[in-house]
Amino acid sequence: MTRRFYFLLALVLCASLTLFFLLRPGATDPAPAAAAVSAPALDPALAQGFARATGPMELVFPTDHGPHPDFQTEWWYYTGNLLTDEGRHFGYQLTFFRRALLPEAFAPERTSEWATAQAYMAHFALSDTASQTQHAFERLGRGAAGLAGAQAAPYHVWLDDWEVIETGPASYRLRAQAESKAGQAIAIDLELKDLRGPVLQGEQGYSQKGAEPGQASYYYSLTRLESNGTVQVGEFAYPVSGLSWMDHEFSTSVLSANQVGWDWFSIQLSLGAEQEPAELMLFQIRQADGSIDPFSSGTLVYPDGNTRALKREDFTITVTDSWTSPDTAAEYPAGWQLNAPEIGLELKLTPAFADQELNLSYAYWEGAVQVEGTLLGEAASGRGYVELTGYSGSMGGEF
Repeated sequence: MTRRFYFLLALVLCASLTLFFLLRPGATDPAPAAAAVSAPALDPALAQGFARATGPMELVFPTDHGPHPDFQTEWWYYTGNLLTDEGRHFGYQLTFFRRALLPEAFAPERTSEWATAQAYMAHFALSDTASQTQHAFERLGRGAAGLAGAQAAPYHVWLDDWEVIETGPASYRLRAQAESKAGQAIAIDLELKDLRGPVLQGEQGYSQKGAEPGQASYYYSLTRLESNGTVQVGEFAYPVSGLSWMDHEFSTSVLSANQVGWDWFSIQLSLGAEQEPAELMLFQIRQADGSIDPFSSGTLVYPDGNTRALKREDFTITVTDSWTSPDTAAEYPAGWQLNAPEIGLELKLTPAFADQELNLSYAYWEGAVQVEGTLLGEAASGRGYVELTGYSGSMGGEF
């Protein structure tokens, strides 16, 4: 979705490791798997060596689940809402970012297994609603020596021991573990079953984000992943079940100078007495003058799996509450009303709890929400995820 274009600004500055270790010819010594040092942004001439999203192209599965190294930027984004049998709620995020430091045509010949022009970053977050606590972690790595990477057959994306791997037809295993600042073990281990198949966003998977050529991505989602497994918090491992959502995007792009942030919504609903499934994705790009960019858009997935593209003029997003971070002093929206009259959409979104800010290499808010209202003339309820960037002042500018 649109939001991840801009995440990679931070990946260039913080997660691309260093050009010295990754690109120096003849490197033979194992450099650190991650380094919190700055690397310069690529020269515009180098960016011209990457493929760009300039119009619709056919996406073929399962091949396009894998990496697209001809493009500079790519991400695989998993979020979900999980419940124990007793009703304890957890939200989670596991994201893998790939950033090419150089086009293949510009990369020098190297023989070291540590040498690569591909940098990876991953974020793992667990929202524990019962304790009103979000645990957030970040890892950086190079796409070499087996440390991080992505492949299509079988589908596998990983950074160290954080991974999503194909286990069967439309079935995947998702795993991540880390240690909290308080010394608690925080882990997630899920089996995911795709109930929908890929949903192509935008125009047959071509998602335009601005008026200039190439200001677009190729973007699809797995909008209904049945999820079962365990969540560990400290000494306790909780059996859980629920639904997950996956976004996969790849692109080579620059931000418009007046685009300063975005709000993204993924929503999984049950409709009416029959509890029919439906999904909704919406995003709005905020401009420097406070207006909403006309390239904001969305997709409705009907219960039968058919989809409807939504344009900027088809929906409104009204903020109903706010929350100020004690860590960054950023003021974020903390409640929303979504309206789209032509599809009978009136939804109220409420965060599971307010403090779901991730303060890592950059600060942004991404968290679980509860949803209720109406859609398609039916009572609707469910859960979702919301992402908010550009509110802390740590995002924005050219990518």
